[in-house]
Amino acid sequence: MTSLQTLEPAVDDSCCSPSAKPAMSAVEAQQRALVFKALADPNRLRLLSIVKGADGGEACVCDLTEPLDLGQPTVSHHLKILVEAGLLHREKRGTWAYYSLVPGAIERAAGLLATL
Repeated sequence: MTSLQTLEPAVDDSCCSPSAKPAMSAVEAQQRALVFKALADPNRLRLLSIVKGADGGEACVCDLTEPLDLGQPTVSHHLKILVEAGLLHREKRGTWAYYSLVPGAIERAAGLLATL
């Protein structure tokens, strides 16, 4: 008769020890995801590019519909997402809204992955 041996798993304490570095908080992960989601759309990337290259570093919403060949409500939706992500600043002047890059926002967004 053949005897059956019970195999025990190998234990390597070094692979199972918790990291000394704390994990990213849920709030921080949500904030970073908001920026990544904003940047994940080609139209929003184009809007950032247009605003960045505009004279004086700002652009009126009325000037942003034609280059994208999108309707004003769609462009306004994309701009709202960029503002909520902290990438663009919105200033209302009369009936028009003007958009500019938040100082340092592009650089902060670029550094988000580096600080994981």
